Amino acid sequence: MEGDFDPSSLVAGTFELEWPPRSGRREAFPELDQVAWFDLEAAKTKIVQGQVALLDRLVDARGVHDIDGG
Repeated sequence: MEGDFDPSSLVAGTFELEWPPRSGRREAFPELDQVAWFDLEAAKTKIVQGQVALLDRLVDARGVHDIDGG
């Protein structure tokens, strides 16, 4: 993402889940527990490993090799 964005200003959506299980009671939970900026290598350790290829493809598509565009 290019531009100014303060991660602390993000308001996460919620999803509903029956909780406790088999109780018949539904609870709402936030979709995200934290939003933050990470450099590329740190991001690769924090996302689902099956999604790392998406970051690699993004880097290839942009023709850059680091998060600062170098």
